[in-house]
Amino acid sequence: MALEGEESVPIGAVSGGRSAKGRRLWKKVKYQLVEYHSLPGYLKDNEYILGYYRSEWPLKQILLSIFTVHNETLNVWTHLIGFFLFLALTIYTATKVPKVVDLQSLQHLPDVLKKADLQKIQSELLACLPSLPHLSDLQRIKDELKTSLGSLDMLPSLSRWHLLQLISDCLPHRFTHATNVSVLSAVKDDVANMIAPILVRPIPRWPFFAFLGGAMFCLLSSSICHLLSCHSRRIAYIMLRLDYAGIAALISTSFYPPVYYSFMCNPFFCNIYLGFITILGIATISVSLFPVFQNPEYRSIRAGLFFGMGISGVIPVLHKLVAFWHRPEALYTTGYEILMGLLYGLGALVYATRIPERWMPGKFDIAGHSHQLFHVLVVAGAYTHYQAGLMYLKWRDLEGC
Repeated sequence: MALEGEESVPIGAVSGGRSAKGRRLWKKVKYQLVEYHSLPGYLKDNEYILGYYRSEWPLKQILLSIFTVHNETLNVWTHLIGFFLFLALTIYTATKVPKVVDLQSLQHLPDVLKKADLQKIQSELLACLPSLPHLSDLQRIKDELKTSLGSLDMLPSLSRWHLLQLISDCLPHRFTHATNVSVLSAVKDDVANMIAPILVRPIPRWPFFAFLGGAMFCLLSSSICHLLSCHSRRIAYIMLRLDYAGIAALISTSFYPPVYYSFMCNPFFCNIYLGFITILGIATISVSLFPVFQNPEYRSIRAGLFFGMGISGVIPVLHKLVAFWHRPEALYTTGYEILMGLLYGLGALVYATRIPERWMPGKFDIAGHSHQLFHVLVVAGAYTHYQAGLMYLKWRDLEGC
C-alpha cells in the first residue's frame, strides 16, 4: 500500500530490468572518484591534492583501478616499473657480473702473443709457481695444472694484484731471453688476466644482493600501498606500515655494499658500521609501527627520520676516503654516493614540503605532485647506487684486500 503522494512500483519491475539498471547506476555513482573533503579522516593526507580520490572501494574495483586514471595512478606505476627494473638488474647481476676480469682487456692478447714465445712463457711460469707465497700447495697439483685448469678450484683466493706481483717477480728472472721490455710487460699483464679467472675467487656478493633485495622490497611495497590503502582503515594502516618498512630497508641495505667492500679487509670497522645501520633501520621500522606516526602532522618527522638514516652514512664514506685517498675507485664510488644522497635528500625535501601542489592546489592532482616526484627520485637514487656497487665489485674482485 502506497502512502499519499507516492507512486506504486510493481514487484516485477523491482526484480526486473529497472532494478538491474538501478544497480548499474548505483555502481557508477559508488565507484566514482571523490574530492578531498569527502574522504574519511584516515585517507586525508595532502590537502593540496583536491580531487580524483578513491574512497573505500571493494578489492576487485581497487585492483582494476591500476589501469584507470586517479591521483594514485602514477604513484603506483612509478615504483612498480622501478621494481621490474631492479628485478631485471638482479637477474643481470647474478648471471653476468660474476665474471672477474673485464674481457675488453684481453682484446689485444692475440697480437701480443704473436710477438712472444707462448710455450716458453707457460713453461717458465709453471716452473716458478711453486715459489709463490701462500701457495705452497701448488707444488702437489703442478702436474694437474699442465693438463686441467679446472682442477684449480681448490686454490686459496688470490687477487689480480698478487698475480701481477708473481709474474713481475718470476718472469724477469727466468724469462731472460726476452729482449723487448714493452712486450714482456704486456705479456705479464695478459698472462695475469688469463689466469685471474682461474685463480681468483670472486668476493662475496651478498651485500650487493642485499641492497638489490631492499630496493625491490621498497619499490613493490610502495606500489601495493598506494594501490590498496583506499580499501579501509585497517588495510590503510597495514599498508602504511609496510611502506615505511620498505623505505627503512632500502636505506639500510644501501649501506651494505659500500661499507662491506670498503672495509672487508678491516673486520672491526666493517662490523661496527654494518651493525649500526642495521640497528638504526630496525629502530626506524619499530617506531613507524605506532599509529600516531601516520598522522599528517608528523609528515616532517617521518621525512626527517628517514633523512637522518641517510645522513648517518657520511661517517663510513669519509672514513673510506681517508683510508683509500690514493685509490681512484674510492673517489669514483664516492661521487656516485654523493649523487645518490642528493637524489634521496631532494626527494625527502619535496615530500615534506609538498611542492609543487602547495603552490597551485588542484593543478597537480593527476600528475606532477610531490609524491610522484619523490618516487622518481628514489628510483634514480637507487639506480645510481647500483652503478656504484658494480664499481665496488670490480675493484675488489680484481685486487682483493
